[in-house]
Amino acid sequence: MKEKQNHLKSPDLLPIPHSGKKIGTFGFAFIWVGMAVVLAAFAIGGSGVQSLSLGWVILATIIGSIAIGLFMTMTGDIGVEHGLSFPVYLRAPFGTMGTHIPSVIRGFVASCWFGINTYFGSTAMNGILFVLFGFDNWFVCFLVFATLQIVNTSLGIKAVERFADLAAPIIIIISGWMYMTLSDQALSQGRDVWAWIESPVTGGAAVTAFIVVIMSNMGFWGTLAADMPSISRFIKAPKHERSWIKRNKSQIVGSLIALPITQTFMVVIGAVSYIAVSNYDPVVALQQAASGLVLGVLLLMIVFAQWSTNISANLIPAATIFSNVGGPKVPFWAGVVAAGLVGTLVQPWSLFDIIIPALLIVGGILSAIVGILIADYYLIRKRRVNVPDLYNKEGQYKYMNGFNLAGFIAFILGGTASYFLANYSFVVGFVVGLCSYYYLAKYWWFEKYKQAELEDPNDQKYLGITVGRDWVIPEEDDAMIEQRSSREVK
Repeated sequence: MKEKQNHLKSPDLLPIPHSGKKIGTFGFAFIWVGMAVVLAAFAIGGSGVQSLSLGWVILATIIGSIAIGLFMTMTGDIGVEHGLSFPVYLRAPFGTMGTHIPSVIRGFVASCWFGINTYFGSTAMNGILFVLFGFDNWFVCFLVFATLQIVNTSLGIKAVERFADLAAPIIIIISGWMYMTLSDQALSQGRDVWAWIESPVTGGAAVTAFIVVIMSNMGFWGTLAADMPSISRFIKAPKHERSWIKRNKSQIVGSLIALPITQTFMVVIGAVSYIAVSNYDPVVALQQAASGLVLGVLLLMIVFAQWSTNISANLIPAATIFSNVGGPKVPFWAGVVAAGLVGTLVQPWSLFDIIIPALLIVGGILSAIVGILIADYYLIRKRRVNVPDLYNKEGQYKYMNGFNLAGFIAFILGGTASYFLANYSFVVGFVVGLCSYYYLAKYWWFEKYKQAELEDPNDQKYLGITVGRDWVIPEEDDAMIEQRSSREVK
């Protein structure tokens, strides 16, 4: 029994105490700038200006980014309040065994994003080698770049990652230069970037196109809307603070200010790139706007920017999930390799061509999980959680052989509804997932499987940082304590 419990009490999954929360407001905002410098966002802008003017694309992006930022902040309170990660809290709405299914879906999506970003980096790397040596084989560059990232992450080499973080602000500067250069190029062809539209639509079609841009931006960050607790559990917050806004101040600055600004900037560059050169691939745009050493330096920054984002936002989360699902016998490096293989086998160079439809579908599926999380955490439990039982295989979250059927039924209903109403995917999946889970769990499942925090809604027993509590999970063996201590030191 002890060995089975250790699977739930993996050192990476234990609650983060107040002393372990190291990320401040400025730090989280900077993290968002680094993560949001994702060149795949260019596709949203390039696709949008084929039907709408740039102004409408910008407005839709701002709306979508703020909306998804709000969802992130709401789910992120789970990490701030209780120090819990995404896969651990999922044990409440899905069960101690059931948590692995939505977790693996999140890991699969992150792996796909790893592949897409690696594809961008590999084309940039290929451009550098072509300028310097005349070498031209992007697929070889893809395999090399993917291998470098996998080895880097598996070995925990921080030097390259930290250096790569510097590329994010440089990419923003490059993007500003690209905007000016490409705008001039577009004007020389008689295309005003603020007015030109390739295939303008009107009436209901224009409304649909506008909503698609909103949903695409929400789907773009749908993975983190669900997985935000895994990051937010490291964010500083004051103890004994009952105000949701004050407690989540750092999250608000990062997810509701830094993200929308950076995301909008990336989308604008993609739109202007398409208007100027009929291609929103940033590498193609750069190759037409610069040459020689300047082009080589610009492409190198793209490589480092994708490297940095991929490690923090995609490879590590996916690897952690795969490793946790596999149990103690699957080390972290094996999870990294698995994520890398998945990201390659999905052929990301083909995914990029259908990225907007893919974002709508994936966003809808993930939005159902977000709706279930918010219904469970806010509407049913009122932020009170019996945290020790999340780590107990025989506790209240065992449900029926480790599965919460209310969560899975709501997940299927939300995901299916979003698929058939793809243009409104995120909103549909969220609403259906939230409403169906709320009624199924509250009036059916939790009548069968009683929840301590619902039977005795006591703040002192079931809240975390709000009442000044650090959750401590008992019966950690010496080896586990040693592993956790070494992780915190690193």
